[in-house]
Amino acid sequence: MCIVADKVKSVSEVVRTISDGSHIALGGFAIARNVITVVHELIRQQKKNLTLSQCVMGMEADLLVGAGLVGRIILGGGSLDRFGLLACVNRARETGQVISLDYSSLSICFGYLAGALGISFIPIKSLIASEVLDRLEAGPAAEELRRMKCPFTGEDYLLLKAITPDVSLVHVQVADREGNCQIDGPRWENEEQAKAARRVIAITEELVPTEHIQRFPERTVIPAHRVEAVIHQPFGAHPTAVFGCYDYDADHLKLYVEHMKRPERVREYLETYVLSTRDHWEYLEKTGGLKRMNQLKANRIFGY
Repeated sequence: MCIVADKVKSVSEVVRTISDGSHIALGGFAIARNVITVVHELIRQQKKNLTLSQCVMGMEADLLVGAGLVGRIILGGGSLDRFGLLACVNRARETGQVISLDYSSLSICFGYLAGALGISFIPIKSLIASEVLDRLEAGPAAEELRRMKCPFTGEDYLLLKAITPDVSLVHVQVADREGNCQIDGPRWENEEQAKAARRVIAITEELVPTEHIQRFPERTVIPAHRVEAVIHQPFGAHPTAVFGCYDYDADHLKLYVEHMKRPERVREYLETYVLSTRDHWEYLEKTGGLKRMNQLKANRIFGY
């Protein structure tokens, strides 16, 4: 008889296992599929001196930086899409509050790919002759890069050190209790990111029987053996969007942006929506409850 591990855990239980100083890869993109559930709990538990990596940073990274919990960021860009810039991230970079390694999104993907393949570096061409590379080599990322000539053709290559996070957090639409995860819509770097990390934590909108996963094996982007824990949290990415489940909450994102524009109001937002809430369910009640969540539910045809 085969005994299958049940990996479903609470967010507070999972976050307790994440150490100060950890390198955390965030699976969202701007205002889509952000791992808000776990980020709120990281703030509640005050996990400090974190390194964050992500191709395109969004609200999740901005929250952690605004809470003063981040010492280093590795990114390819970032924004809140039509709602504006990442005020906390940009302020922290400008004031030196965080060490910022500013790559291109593609090179971040290559870094994760190297980690996923189990190699210590990867040769790339995408940054050569760019101002991005000039800035990287003149800054704190200089130790992560080397130039070389191909021994076969003599062509110029850049050697990029692998990105190997301690923990990868990814928000998915569907998972089972074993940890098999399905992602609908854009996947970005999620698969490579998960394979590159030492630990993978999945946050799922829907928890389904393994028989459902087995009916559509081609949709399993992250298999169970990669996943350490599954957190079941409907509307867990709110106020960001999850394709096929719900749209972003424009009203709350506007409120967030207004708070983050001014440093003195950052703490006000954190106290109201994160630190004074026990869990994500209580946060959802503060942001409009079931009525508001129903208004955000996706159109089955368009996915948003």
